[in-house]
Amino acid sequence: MNRFVTWTASLLAIAACLSATAADIDWSKVDQALGKKGSDLPGGVHKYGLPRSDLRVAVDGVAIKPALALGSWLAFQASGDGAMVMGDLVLTDSEISPVMARLIESGVEITAVHNHLLRTSVAVLYMHVGGHGDPIKLAQALHAALALSQTPLSGTPAPASASVELDTGAIDTALGQKGTLNGGVYQFSIPRAEPVAEGGMAVPPSMGTATAVNFQPTGGGKAAITGDFVLLGSEVNPVLKALRQHGIEVTALHSHMIDDSPHLFFMHFWANDDAQRLAQGLRTALDLANLKRGS
Repeated sequence: MNRFVTWTASLLAIAACLSATAADIDWSKVDQALGKKGSDLPGGVHKYGLPRSDLRVAVDGVAIKPALALGSWLAFQASGDGAMVMGDLVLTDSEISPVMARLIESGVEITAVHNHLLRTSVAVLYMHVGGHGDPIKLAQALHAALALSQTPLSGTPAPASASVELDTGAIDTALGQKGTLNGGVYQFSIPRAEPVAEGGMAVPPSMGTATAVNFQPTGGGKAAITGDFVLLGSEVNPVLKALRQHGIEVTALHSHMIDDSPHLFFMHFWANDDAQRLAQGLRTALDLANLKRGS
Protein backbone atom coordinates (compact mmCIF):
# COMPACT_ATOMS: atom_id res chain seq x y z
CA MET A 1 0.00 0.00 0.00
CA ASN A 2 2.81 2.42 0.90
CA ARG A 3 4.48 1.74 -2.45
CA PHE A 4 1.20 2.51 -4.24
CA VAL A 5 0.77 5.74 -2.30
CA THR A 6 4.34 6.79 -3.11
CA TRP A 7 3.84 6.00 -6.82
CA THR A 8 0.57 7.95 -6.90
CA ALA A 9 2.19 10.91 -5.15
CA SER A 10 5.01 10.89 -7.72
CA LEU A 11 2.54 10.99 -10.60
CA LEU A 12 0.68 13.87 -9.00
CA ALA A 13 3.95 15.73 -8.50
CA ILE A 14 4.87 15.28 -12.17
CA ALA A 15 1.42 16.48 -13.24
CA ALA A 16 1.77 19.50 -10.96
CA CYS A 17 5.15 20.35 -12.51
CA LEU A 18 3.73 20.11 -16.03
CA SER A 19 0.76 22.28 -15.04
CA ALA A 20 3.10 24.83 -13.54
CA THR A 21 5.08 24.89 -16.78
CA ALA A 22 1.91 25.62 -18.74
CA ALA A 23 0.89 28.34 -16.32
CA ASP A 24 4.34 29.94 -16.42
CA ILE A 25 4.30 30.59 -20.17
CA ASP A 26 3.40 34.18 -20.98
CA TRP A 27 1.69 33.68 -24.32
CA SER A 28 1.53 37.43 -24.93
CA LYS A 29 5.34 37.42 -25.20
CA VAL A 30 5.17 34.51 -27.63
CA ASP A 31 2.59 36.49 -29.63
CA GLN A 32 4.97 39.44 -29.72
CA ALA A 33 7.86 37.25 -30.87
CA LEU A 34 5.84 35.74 -33.69
CA GLY A 35 4.22 39.03 -34.65
CA LYS A 36 0.72 37.63 -34.45
CA LYS A 37 -1.90 37.12 -31.74
CA GLY A 38 -2.73 33.50 -31.04
CA SER A 39 -5.83 31.80 -29.66
CA ASP A 40 -6.09 29.52 -26.64
CA LEU A 41 -7.67 26.16 -27.49
CA PRO A 42 -8.58 23.06 -25.47
CA GLY A 43 -5.70 20.87 -24.35
CA GLY A 44 -3.49 23.82 -23.43
CA VAL A 45 -2.83 24.67 -27.09
CA HIS A 46 -1.96 28.22 -28.19
CA LYS A 47 -2.54 28.40 -31.96
CA TYR A 48 -1.86 30.89 -34.73
CA GLY A 49 -3.71 31.05 -38.03
CA LEU A 50 -1.59 32.45 -40.88
CA PRO A 51 -3.77 32.37 -44.01
CA ARG A 52 -1.98 33.04 -47.30
CA SER A 53 -4.41 35.79 -48.27
CA ASP A 54 -1.69 37.20 -50.52
CA LEU A 55 -1.88 34.25 -52.94
CA ARG A 56 -4.28 33.91 -55.86
CA VAL A 57 -4.53 30.19 -56.50
CA ALA A 58 -7.05 28.28 -58.61
CA VAL A 59 -7.68 24.58 -59.17
CA ASP A 60 -9.68 23.55 -62.23
CA GLY A 61 -10.94 27.13 -62.52
CA VAL A 62 -12.04 27.36 -58.86
CA ALA A 63 -10.47 30.28 -56.99
CA ILE A 64 -9.28 28.82 -53.69
CA LYS A 65 -10.21 30.74 -50.56
CA PRO A 66 -7.48 30.77 -47.88
CA ALA A 67 -9.72 28.82 -45.48
CA LEU A 68 -10.19 26.04 -48.04
CA ALA A 69 -6.55 25.06 -48.58
CA LEU A 70 -4.16 27.99 -48.01
CA GLY A 71 -4.17 28.21 -44.23
CA SER A 72 -0.71 28.14 -42.67
CA TRP A 73 -0.82 27.51 -38.92
CA LEU A 74 1.42 27.07 -35.89
CA ALA A 75 0.40 25.53 -32.57
CA PHE A 76 2.29 25.61 -29.27
CA GLN A 77 1.74 23.42 -26.23
CA ALA A 78 3.58 23.59 -22.91
CA SER A 79 5.97 20.71 -22.24
CA GLY A 80 8.59 19.80 -19.67
CA ASP A 81 11.31 21.65 -21.61
CA GLY A 82 9.27 24.76 -22.30
CA ALA A 83 6.98 24.12 -25.25
CA MET A 84 6.38 21.90 -28.24
CA VAL A 85 5.47 23.56 -31.52
CA MET A 86 3.97 21.97 -34.62
CA GLY A 87 2.72 23.59 -37.77
CA ASP A 88 2.05 23.59 -41.48
CA LEU A 89 3.44 26.40 -43.63
CA VAL A 90 1.89 27.13 -47.02
CA LEU A 91 4.72 28.23 -49.31
CA THR A 92 5.34 28.83 -52.99
CA ASP A 93 8.02 26.72 -54.64
CA SER A 94 10.48 29.64 -54.59
CA GLU A 95 9.94 30.19 -50.84
CA ILE A 96 10.66 26.61 -49.77
CA SER A 97 14.47 26.72 -49.83
CA PRO A 98 15.11 30.03 -48.00
CA VAL A 99 12.49 29.29 -45.33
CA MET A 100 13.90 25.79 -44.80
CA ALA A 101 17.47 27.06 -44.51
CA ARG A 102 16.52 29.60 -41.84
CA LEU A 103 14.54 27.01 -39.86
CA ILE A 104 17.46 24.55 -39.94
CA GLU A 105 19.84 27.27 -38.70
CA SER A 106 17.47 27.91 -35.78
CA GLY A 107 17.07 24.25 -34.82
CA VAL A 108 13.46 23.91 -35.96
CA GLU A 109 12.80 20.49 -37.48
CA ILE A 110 11.30 19.90 -40.92
CA THR A 111 8.95 16.90 -40.75
CA ALA A 112 7.46 16.95 -44.26
CA VAL A 113 7.38 18.87 -47.55
CA HIS A 114 4.75 17.97 -50.13
CA ASN A 115 1.72 18.96 -52.14
CA HIS A 116 -1.88 18.81 -50.96
CA LEU A 117 -3.59 19.59 -54.27
CA LEU A 118 -3.00 18.96 -57.97
CA ARG A 119 -3.23 21.33 -60.93
CA THR A 120 -2.81 24.51 -58.87
CA SER A 121 -2.39 27.63 -61.00
CA VAL A 122 0.46 28.68 -58.69
CA ALA A 123 2.95 26.08 -57.47
CA VAL A 124 2.05 25.75 -53.77
CA LEU A 125 3.70 23.35 -51.33
CA TYR A 126 3.24 22.60 -47.64
CA MET A 127 6.10 22.43 -45.14
CA HIS A 128 5.37 20.76 -41.80
CA VAL A 129 7.56 21.83 -38.90
CA GLY A 130 8.16 20.88 -35.29
CA GLY A 131 10.34 21.84 -32.37
CA HIS A 132 10.88 21.78 -28.61
CA GLY A 133 12.33 24.40 -26.29
CA ASP A 134 11.83 27.96 -25.17
CA PRO A 135 8.54 29.12 -26.78
CA ILE A 136 9.77 32.68 -27.31
CA LYS A 137 12.93 31.52 -29.09
CA LEU A 138 10.88 29.10 -31.19
CA ALA A 139 8.49 31.92 -32.14
CA GLN A 140 11.39 34.20 -33.03
CA ALA A 141 12.90 31.51 -35.24
CA LEU A 142 9.60 30.88 -36.99
CA HIS A 143 9.02 34.61 -37.49
CA ALA A 144 12.47 35.02 -39.04
CA ALA A 145 11.81 32.11 -41.41
CA LEU A 146 8.34 33.28 -42.41
CA ALA A 147 9.74 36.76 -43.08
CA LEU A 148 11.58 35.17 -46.02
CA SER A 149 8.20 34.38 -47.56
CA GLN A 150 5.27 36.64 -48.37
CA THR A 151 3.16 35.15 -45.55
CA PRO A 152 1.10 38.00 -44.01
CA LEU A 153 2.07 38.38 -40.35
CA SER A 154 0.16 41.54 -39.52
CA GLY A 155 -3.23 43.07 -40.10
CA THR A 156 -6.65 41.90 -39.02
CA PRO A 157 -8.39 38.97 -40.68
CA ALA A 158 -11.28 39.62 -43.03
CA PRO A 159 -14.68 39.50 -41.31
CA ALA A 160 -16.24 36.05 -41.44
CA SER A 161 -19.24 35.54 -43.71
CA ALA A 162 -22.51 35.00 -41.89
CA SER A 163 -23.56 32.23 -44.26
CA VAL A 164 -22.59 30.20 -47.31
CA GLU A 165 -24.75 29.23 -50.30
CA LEU A 166 -25.00 25.62 -49.20
CA ASP A 167 -27.54 23.55 -47.29
CA THR A 168 -25.25 23.17 -44.29
CA GLY A 169 -27.92 21.30 -42.30
CA ALA A 170 -28.09 18.60 -44.96
CA ILE A 171 -24.28 18.38 -45.05
CA ASP A 172 -24.18 18.05 -41.25
CA THR A 173 -26.74 15.25 -41.41
CA ALA A 174 -24.92 13.43 -44.19
CA LEU A 175 -21.57 13.55 -42.37
CA GLY A 176 -23.00 12.94 -38.90
CA GLN A 177 -20.96 15.92 -37.68
CA LYS A 178 -21.49 19.63 -37.01
CA GLY A 179 -19.53 22.04 -39.16
CA THR A 180 -18.45 25.63 -38.59
CA LEU A 181 -18.20 28.60 -40.93
CA ASN A 182 -14.80 30.20 -41.51
CA GLY A 183 -13.91 32.68 -44.22
CA GLY A 184 -16.65 31.60 -46.63
CA VAL A 185 -15.80 27.90 -46.16
CA TYR A 186 -17.84 25.31 -44.24
CA GLN A 187 -15.40 23.25 -42.18
CA PHE A 188 -15.33 20.04 -40.17
CA SER A 189 -12.64 18.87 -37.77
CA ILE A 190 -13.08 15.24 -36.69
CA PRO A 191 -10.65 13.84 -34.08
CA ARG A 192 -9.45 10.27 -34.05
CA ALA A 193 -10.97 8.08 -31.36
CA GLU A 194 -7.63 6.94 -29.94
CA PRO A 195 -5.00 9.23 -28.37
CA VAL A 196 -2.12 10.42 -30.55
CA ALA A 197 1.40 11.18 -29.33
CA GLU A 198 4.54 12.61 -30.90
CA GLY A 199 7.83 11.78 -29.26
CA GLY A 200 5.92 10.45 -26.27
CA MET A 201 3.93 13.67 -25.75
CA ALA A 202 0.15 13.79 -26.26
CA VAL A 203 -0.88 15.73 -29.37
CA PRO A 204 -4.40 17.25 -29.20
CA PRO A 205 -6.56 17.30 -32.36
CA SER A 206 -6.02 21.07 -32.71
CA MET A 207 -2.33 20.41 -33.40
CA GLY A 208 -3.13 18.73 -36.71
CA THR A 209 -4.26 15.21 -35.80
CA ALA A 210 -7.95 15.62 -36.70
CA THR A 211 -9.47 14.76 -40.08
CA ALA A 212 -10.30 18.02 -41.89
CA VAL A 213 -13.14 18.39 -44.40
CA ASN A 214 -13.81 21.75 -46.10
CA PHE A 215 -16.66 22.83 -48.41
CA GLN A 216 -16.40 25.98 -50.53
CA PRO A 217 -19.57 26.81 -52.51
CA THR A 218 -19.11 27.06 -56.27
CA GLY A 219 -22.72 27.83 -57.23
CA GLY A 220 -25.87 25.91 -58.00
CA GLY A 221 -25.63 23.70 -54.90
CA LYS A 222 -22.13 22.59 -55.84
CA ALA A 223 -19.02 22.82 -53.71
CA ALA A 224 -15.30 22.35 -54.02
CA ILE A 225 -14.12 20.04 -51.25
CA THR A 226 -10.68 19.35 -49.89
CA GLY A 227 -8.97 18.48 -46.63
CA ASP A 228 -7.23 15.43 -45.28
CA PHE A 229 -8.17 12.13 -43.69
CA VAL A 230 -5.94 11.15 -40.75
CA LEU A 231 -5.53 7.39 -41.00
CA LEU A 232 -3.84 4.28 -39.70
CA GLY A 233 -2.00 2.24 -42.33
CA SER A 234 -4.76 -0.39 -42.27
CA GLU A 235 -7.36 2.28 -43.10
CA VAL A 236 -5.54 3.87 -46.05
CA ASN A 237 -6.64 1.70 -48.96
CA PRO A 238 -10.27 1.13 -47.83
CA VAL A 239 -10.72 4.91 -47.49
CA LEU A 240 -8.90 5.61 -50.77
CA LYS A 241 -11.14 3.19 -52.66
CA ALA A 242 -14.29 4.62 -51.07
CA LEU A 243 -13.36 8.16 -52.07
CA ARG A 244 -12.56 7.15 -55.65
CA GLN A 245 -15.81 5.19 -55.93
CA HIS A 246 -17.72 8.37 -55.06
CA GLY A 247 -15.95 10.59 -57.58
CA ILE A 248 -13.56 12.17 -55.08
CA GLU A 249 -9.97 12.46 -56.28
CA VAL A 250 -7.14 11.48 -53.94
CA THR A 251 -4.43 14.10 -54.48
CA ALA A 252 -1.75 13.18 -51.93
CA LEU A 253 -0.83 10.51 -49.37
CA HIS A 254 1.99 11.05 -46.90
CA SER A 255 2.98 11.53 -43.26
CA HIS A 256 3.11 14.85 -41.41
CA MET A 257 5.05 13.71 -38.32
CA ILE A 258 8.16 11.58 -37.79
CA ASP A 259 7.89 10.04 -34.32
CA ASP A 260 4.11 9.77 -33.93
CA SER A 261 2.31 6.94 -32.17
CA PRO A 262 0.32 5.41 -33.71
CA HIS A 263 1.99 6.26 -37.02
CA LEU A 264 -0.52 8.20 -39.10
CA PHE A 265 -0.99 8.82 -42.80
CA PHE A 266 -2.66 11.93 -44.22
CA MET A 267 -4.79 11.52 -47.33
CA HIS A 268 -5.72 14.71 -49.19
CA PHE A 269 -8.64 14.88 -51.61
CA TRP A 270 -10.42 17.13 -54.12
CA ALA A 271 -13.74 17.30 -55.94
CA ASN A 272 -16.12 19.95 -57.25
CA ASP A 273 -19.66 18.59 -57.55
CA ASP A 274 -23.07 18.54 -55.90
CA ALA A 275 -22.36 19.27 -52.23
CA GLN A 276 -24.81 16.78 -50.75
CA ARG A 277 -23.66 13.98 -53.04
CA LEU A 278 -20.07 14.67 -52.07
CA ALA A 279 -21.01 14.72 -48.38
CA GLN A 280 -22.58 11.28 -48.73
CA GLY A 281 -19.41 9.97 -50.38
CA LEU A 282 -17.26 11.47 -47.65
CA ARG A 283 -19.45 9.85 -45.00
CA THR A 284 -18.84 6.43 -46.54
CA ALA A 285 -15.09 7.04 -46.24
CA LEU A 286 -15.31 8.52 -42.73
CA ASP A 287 -17.11 5.42 -41.49
CA LEU A 288 -14.07 3.32 -42.45
CA ALA A 289 -11.76 5.16 -40.01
CA ASN A 290 -11.62 5.08 -36.22
CA LEU A 291 -12.92 8.59 -35.70
CA LYS A 292 -14.99 10.17 -32.95
CA ARG A 293 -18.63 10.22 -33.94
CA GLY A 294 -20.75 13.36 -33.80
CA SER A 295 -17.79 15.66 -33.03
